[in-house]
Amino acid sequence: MKITVIGAGYVGLVSAACFSDFGYEVTCVDHDPRKLAMLESGKIPIYEQGLEAVVAGNRAAGRLTFTDKLQDAVAGADVVLIAVGTPTRAGEEGADLSYVYAAGEDVAKAMKGFTVVVTKSTVPVGTAAKLREIIARARPDGDFEVASNPEFMREGSAVEDFLRPDRVIVGVSSARAEKVMSQLYRPLTTRNVPLLVTSCEAAEVIKYAANTFLANRIAFVNELADLCERVGADIEHVARGMGLDKRIGLQFLSPGPGFGGSCFPKDTRALAHTARQQGKPFAIVESVIAANEARKLALADRVQQAVGGPLAGKRIAVLGIAFKAETDDIRDAAALTLVPELQKRGASVAAFDPVAMDNGRQAFDAVQWCADAYSAAIGADAVVILTEWNVFRGLDLPRLARDMRQPVMVDFRNIFSLADAQGSGMAYHSIGRASVLPSGAPKADVIAFKSSAV
Repeated sequence: MKITVIGAGYVGLVSAACFSDFGYEVTCVDHDPRKLAMLESGKIPIYEQGLEAVVAGNRAAGRLTFTDKLQDAVAGADVVLIAVGTPTRAGEEGADLSYVYAAGEDVAKAMKGFTVVVTKSTVPVGTAAKLREIIARARPDGDFEVASNPEFMREGSAVEDFLRPDRVIVGVSSARAEKVMSQLYRPLTTRNVPLLVTSCEAAEVIKYAANTFLANRIAFVNELADLCERVGADIEHVARGMGLDKRIGLQFLSPGPGFGGSCFPKDTRALAHTARQQGKPFAIVESVIAANEARKLALADRVQQAVGGPLAGKRIAVLGIAFKAETDDIRDAAALTLVPELQKRGASVAAFDPVAMDNGRQAFDAVQWCADAYSAAIGADAVVILTEWNVFRGLDLPRLARDMRQPVMVDFRNIFSLADAQGSGMAYHSIGRASVLPSGAPKADVIAFKSSAV
């Protein structure tokens, strides 16, 4: 089976590499000469654990190639996966599908023989049907089918998620397309990975529904953490007490600075937009979006309250720029809201992230980029944990406190226990829990934060 993947971005590159790892002949097409040059030289343009080895191994075996010649790559392909960007339209909330539809027109002109054209990008319901119309109009004599095959890869564990998924979702409208897609995923189904074959419309909704439901859990536990701060409960205990219920589960019940990244913010907005278009506003999703934005806007207030006054002239050390650990992705990251707001209030910002600082340098002005967490903390009035990198979990809190001008930590990821903070010399503030003061004793009657922005 010959496969062509259009787009060497996050989804396209991981998909191309992993399909070639199944033994298929895969060509990945992209028009960015810089990206193609990196890939040809063996470099990976994104940070993703395990991806470099998979790409290198399959390139060496001759199963994976990269090119900018779409026509040659599509001609003779059995399956063409469209994995181009679907960003939120500028000034709107719906997904921009122009890249998907442009790719469809290009595929129509280049395909030879029966071809299954697959939307691998995250797309709103109705996209597959529209793509079918576009291809048929551009190529009336074309022998093709359109399928929907949404991805469910988490940044930081995308290779593992692709090779060992919970399930594979395939939307089709014909038996011919189902046969090809079933063959495509045979390496997984022979290992008892569930393959759900449904309509294209259902497949498109499933992707948005799954991401929005997880975003809903995050927004819920964040607001629950705010309540815990006010009533003296510990959110860690509350979340565990909830999650041990098998109907609920423990995943996505960790409070934090709000969800970000390339999926949840974009997909919640797109689903809400689609619902409004259909005359059925999705009230829960609208609330999740609003709650998440409010949470990010409140972060600077929390830091200001922790240091005990205005931020003008203060030095704030921000640890973590990526929207979550194990990725260099800063799209919709909490840092994009917090860092400019700290600077707006007169604070200077020093920052460290294990892998995302190159992206951070492009996004922020006047930030001091440091070699490690301890360097960032020297002379700081507060250390802010914004990303849950493992390298931060073993920080020596007494050492941090000794080097700071004002020993204050605001842990937006709750990576330390209250016991960790006791006796550290640090005023420790976290999410949904009592503060620990420098004396070492947690104060159950001290509510950590009361932000007007929440």
